[in-house]
Amino acid sequence: MNSVTDLVVDGAAGFVLAGGQSSRMGSDKALIELNGAPLIVHALNILRSAGLTATIAGARSDLSAYAPIVDDAGLGPLSGICAALASSEAEYVVFLSIDMPLLPPSLIPVLLQHARITESVITVPSVNGFAQTFPSVVQRAALPALQSELDSGNDGCFSAFRAAATHLDEPLAIVAVENLVQAGQLRHPDSLPVAFWFLNVNASADLDRAWSLLPSMEQFDPLS
Repeated sequence: MNSVTDLVVDGAAGFVLAGGQSSRMGSDKALIELNGAPLIVHALNILRSAGLTATIAGARSDLSAYAPIVDDAGLGPLSGICAALASSEAEYVVFLSIDMPLLPPSLIPVLLQHARITESVITVPSVNGFAQTFPSVVQRAALPALQSELDSGNDGCFSAFRAAATHLDEPLAIVAVENLVQAGQLRHPDSLPVAFWFLNVNASADLDRAWSLLPSMEQFDPLS
């Protein structure tokens, strides 16, 4: 971690959203193993490798051995985001879903830096012209607007992000990841093409795909 990155992540916090139902996987995704470690470890290590503290928002299983847990009342990812924002004192909070093990940690400081420079209330990446919901950088000031969306029944994270940004009279900041890769400002440590970074491990076929993409990935210590 260099000094520039240290400054970017200073005062920010990271949360892994782990309270989903895992309906397509058939069992709790957080504990599904990829290359010797459960997905919760991969997600936490992405945040930690980016220089952030890492906390779990919501959990179907007892994951307290891996990181502190913030209860999300079991109402889904947006509920987890609101619970995390309410519990954190950080100005900027990074959210990562449990099922994105192929993301390079270096993407997190890039999004944070963009959020800080532009003072955007919510920042997300895009690839091939399609905005991604996660990882996302959310200012704590967005909590009332996001909570209002949740209370009104809008539990979709991306639509809530857009609505909250509109409510706060702010644009939803979208960072084109492939442009940064082409400019040499961002790369994957395993040279994985950017199109695969955002693979969601939602079903067994997705898990097989993740295995095939990173056959030489070093195994994680589950308690590191």
